[in-house]
Amino acid sequence: MSRKLRIEYEGAMYHVINRGNYRADIFGSEGAKDAFEECLWEACGKTGWRVHAYVVMRNHYHLAVETPGGNLVEGMRWLQATYANRFNRFRKEQGHVFQGRYKALVVEDGTHMGNLCNYIHLNPVRAGICEVEELAGYRHGSYARLEHPEKRPVALTFEMVLSLAGGLRDDREGWASYAAYLKWLSEDEAEQKKQAFERMCSGWALGSDAFRKDVIKDQADALGERALGEADVAELRELKWSMALERCLRELGKTTADIRAGRKAAPWKVAVAAYMKAHTSASNPWLAEALHMGAPAGVSRYVAESRRTNYRECGKEWSKISKVKV
Repeated sequence: MSRKLRIEYEGAMYHVINRGNYRADIFGSEGAKDAFEECLWEACGKTGWRVHAYVVMRNHYHLAVETPGGNLVEGMRWLQATYANRFNRFRKEQGHVFQGRYKALVVEDGTHMGNLCNYIHLNPVRAGICEVEELAGYRHGSYARLEHPEKRPVALTFEMVLSLAGGLRDDREGWASYAAYLKWLSEDEAEQKKQAFERMCSGWALGSDAFRKDVIKDQADALGERALGEADVAELRELKWSMALERCLRELGKTTADIRAGRKAAPWKVAVAAYMKAHTSASNPWLAEALHMGAPAGVSRYVAESRRTNYRECGKEWSKISKVKV
């Protein structure tokens, strides 16, 4: 079976997530969590990774990891296989431990990575495991090591997250200020929404429109001539659809914020969907999600009606994006 395409380059940062097979509590005991953390630091030693935040929950984990060597796949293969082998050997079991291949969202350096670290640090609070005042006592995550530099593995760094939380330093004053910041953030739903907490685990990237565009272009150029498996081809095809969509949005002066705010049958959205269907192989489900147009069947209906009336309702928008080259 073909494996899913992974975006890799030197210095890439990621949000890596995986769950236990059938959502089983593979980290249900303290010993299991300790064992996974031990494997993580071993993997970092082998690959040169830097970890900006992490948390191990009962049935899943989150990592905010930086790969100076552009070697996410190599490191994750070792990390998950080693933990699974040790887990099965200890339990005298066989079979899959994780639900499948991990999910890895490429993350833009700076604010987006800082927001991700905040999200990861607050995961036990958001899951109802502890109050924010007790967060430092949840020992299976990076936040528990914040005020204990002597307990930090070499690969764990707080420099970025502290700096992005208001130019804080890695000292007692900075630690206290970051604790106060997380407490405020845990109580402010509007700020959590602004930091895109609800989208931290969805899609393929966390970052600005410009960052996504650059990654798409780089990956399309780098991989376009490589012999790819079926799953890889599908992944690359969606990256190219995203690139075409970005061009349409730019021509119309629209952003992803406009997509979220606009009504599902807005004329400009219908024009973009019609153009994408005419010039790419983008599917209705993909367009429905990318343009926030509701059900996939609705996309087909809106586009068909627009074509039937010769783009009467969205003629101005259609005229603009007709110049876009895919």
